[in-house]
Amino acid sequence: MSQPRGRLGVIFLTILIDLIGFGIILPILPYLAQHLGAGGLGLGVLMGAFSGMQFLSTAFLGRLSDRVGRRPILLTTMLINAAGYVLFGFAGSYLWLLVARLISGLASGNISVAQAYVADVSAPSERSRAMGVIGAAFGLGFIIGPAIGGLAGHYWGHTAPGLVAAGLSLLNFALAWRILPESLHEHHRSSRALLDFGHLREAAGDPRLRALMTVWFVAPFAFAGFSAVFPLHTGAVFGWGSRELGLAFTVIGSVAAIVQGWGFGRLARMTGDRPLLVAGAFGMAVTIAAIPLVPSTALMYGWMAVMALANSLFGPAASGMVSILADPSEQGSVLGAAQALAALGRLAGPGVYGSVYDGAGAATAYLAVGAVMVIAGVVAARVPHGAVEHAEPPVPVA
Repeated sequence: MSQPRGRLGVIFLTILIDLIGFGIILPILPYLAQHLGAGGLGLGVLMGAFSGMQFLSTAFLGRLSDRVGRRPILLTTMLINAAGYVLFGFAGSYLWLLVARLISGLASGNISVAQAYVADVSAPSERSRAMGVIGAAFGLGFIIGPAIGGLAGHYWGHTAPGLVAAGLSLLNFALAWRILPESLHEHHRSSRALLDFGHLREAAGDPRLRALMTVWFVAPFAFAGFSAVFPLHTGAVFGWGSRELGLAFTVIGSVAAIVQGWGFGRLARMTGDRPLLVAGAFGMAVTIAAIPLVPSTALMYGWMAVMALANSLFGPAASGMVSILADPSEQGSVLGAAQALAALGRLAGPGVYGSVYDGAGAATAYLAVGAVMVIAGVVAARVPHGAVEHAEPPVPVA
């Protein structure tokens, strides 16, 4: 195995274990929040607090990794993750649950560092396909993690899944300490200010990146609304609990793993990234807006597979298109800016759509999500073709 592919394999394993731990928590959080007295707005605040902290940490960690390297940042955030999961497991009030999500949000900023790692070890012409490695790890993490979390939460409550997730983070730290090499060469490191948010203005103001950065905010804003409303809606209509929600996330993860781990690279070589970005945004708009029309649990699982297909085209296309435009010494900063804008969208979305759900019901909330996702698709269609072309043309299909 070549060195770049070997490093991609190592970062894949690192992200996979991290995402399994994250996935374990997902099917439990909405019902634990409701048990502690939260409604749609309260759940939205929990999700928004996580994303708000993620916004701060992506901006900081991306730049810090440009200065000190990717490895120490990834290792440190694994330990922070473990602490957040332990607190989640023992949270007995809404306040402590909120603190646990803030800690986890801080650690989750490492996704920009993981993306920068992938960009470090892949050629520009292969970068979008390499970003599919992260997407595949997300997919597999969403297969394994929610399945574990949903079943464990159903039978043993939230303490056991929290401790399992913490144990996985510690295992991830031990493995990464031994096998994860540094990816950033000394001559590509920078010393820009760590707390300067000017890179957000620079990225948003860059004519090549302006439309993409808008999409990075608008689409997560809408999708976060779906994430907040979906467990409340399915619980009220179908009587879903953590077990059923965990299975839904497993369906989503299975589709994501197949599409991003196998199909996306082949499609990107044939069409380029821009058409996949546009198709993914419009596909999510239609599938999310139509959720209130789904009449049964079985059909809902199938509909989630269709939605996951659209989402799995959108994600790696957005990441790849941003990364190929960044200078090698600025990968962490530019990807950190994109992730920070996405975190801002996820910060605002859950509270907004949770309030819409509380006040106007699920159908209105889903239509609002779909309408905003249409805006994301329209903006994605305005990305100039020249802004997403690789330095070398996409490799043709053999």
